Amino acid sequence: MRKVKNIIPEVVVRRLPRYFRLLSELEREGKDRISSSVISKRLNITASQVRQDFSHFGAFGLQGYGYDVNFLKEEIKNILGLDKEYNVVIIGAGNIGKALANYKKFNNQGINITAVFDIQTKNIELPNGLEVSHIDTFSDFAKNNKVDIAVITTQGEAVEDLAKTIKECSIPAIWNFSHFYIQSDEKTAVENINLNESMFTLIYLLNNLENK
Repeated sequence: MRKVKNIIPEVVVRRLPRYFRLLSELEREGKDRISSSVISKRLNITASQVRQDFSHFGAFGLQGYGYDVNFLKEEIKNILGLDKEYNVVIIGAGNIGKALANYKKFNNQGINITAVFDIQTKNIELPNGLEVSHIDTFSDFAKNNKVDIAVITTQGEAVEDLAKTIKECSIPAIWNFSHFYIQSDEKTAVENINLNESMFTLIYLLNNLENK
């Protein structure tokens, strides 16, 4: 795996999954190589931005040749950490929790849903033999099993205490779908996903289309 010691701007990190997805598509299309200009057109960013993004991690391309699709895909896969396996627990077996548990592409990337927790445990259908465990058993589970990522899909005032419990259990990453903003710290990486903010941004873009 390529060792990346320099601090990468967050905006670049957030583009890496887009590059990885595009390169995966190109592989399925049978493409062997690609230029920065083609990448820029497919992702709607400038070719210079593509080259600048990749320069953070080393020299991936050759002048006059472009980028080897398979090599670049594997490099970005390693940079993202997708060359490893991750154990994930979901807290909240409502619509979002069930949708995530049913998302089959996670398994293809080494992302394994190992447990689901909720206050309600009956009459909830989940895939792959998963059962919903009561939230009261979460701490014991986390202390006795390797958990890399905790996904919060519940809402309400209990989320703040839940976030504290997750950190106390030394789970190093939280994917948060609640309305409560969880702060990252030196021991816990947090990605806050606010559906309202995403929809409001889309509505703004909708109302500012050139032809509207």
